[in-house]
Amino acid sequence: MKSILLSFFISQLISSSLYAALTFGVVPQQSPLILIKSWSPVIQYLEKETEQKIDLKIESSISKFEEILYSGGYDIAYMNPYHYIVANEKKGYNSKIRDEKDLVGILVVNKNSNLNNIIDIKDKNFLFASANAFAATLLTKYELSKKYNINIDKNETFTYVNSHDSVYKGIARGIGDVGGGIERTFNALDDIETKESLKILYKTQSYPSHPIAFNLLVSEDIQKRFVNAFMNIPKNLLEDLNMIHIIKTDDAEYDIVRDIAKELSLPKE
Repeated sequence: MKSILLSFFISQLISSSLYAALTFGVVPQQSPLILIKSWSPVIQYLEKETEQKIDLKIESSISKFEEILYSGGYDIAYMNPYHYIVANEKKGYNSKIRDEKDLVGILVVNKNSNLNNIIDIKDKNFLFASANAFAATLLTKYELSKKYNINIDKNETFTYVNSHDSVYKGIARGIGDVGGGIERTFNALDDIETKESLKILYKTQSYPSHPIAFNLLVSEDIQKRFVNAFMNIPKNLLEDLNMIHIIKTDDAEYDIVRDIAKELSLPKE
């Protein structure tokens, strides 16, 4: 009888571990409400396709997301490329898939401003989502310094405001003069009044887009199920995320981001 009970207990323990919820973190580049609305149908689709319960995690700020990610707190996460190289080094996260469309950073200004050329932005007030937003902050700073000798960290006034949407709204309302963002979040902005009041002044070169990466503790079997599900995700769900087509990627594709991080002497948090 004892052996039967022990076998039953072990089988229940194994079963519960197989179906324990996985945490899926999403970098909060937009407001939590918008992200929950666009990602919840994706999570429901993934649960059905992978037969795995998933807890969607949307933090209140990018800095909070970074704190949890760098401690290994997510099983799966959608993150920016700089987040990825740090998370890979600290906790062994491994990139597997990304959107086919590359990442492009942008600088936006108010249409009613007299800022019409990149040189005009010297001595202006900049807004960024966070210090480590890859394309929206790091790439724009990098290219402005390299191409135009505009050193934002040393010579310009700037403020971090938590999300891309906050940047766009801040520039529209005159809180800042120039704002960093990315094409995807600008195109997805649902505040029409804000969007129509802005213009894109500058675009960076393109780089590999945000990866979906797995904690090294997630089994290969579960990783394969998620990759397959994403590779076959319905087009309408991708459109809600303002993505085009999911493709496979690997760690080596983000070596270019490591090179930029070295050139900028960025800390590995």
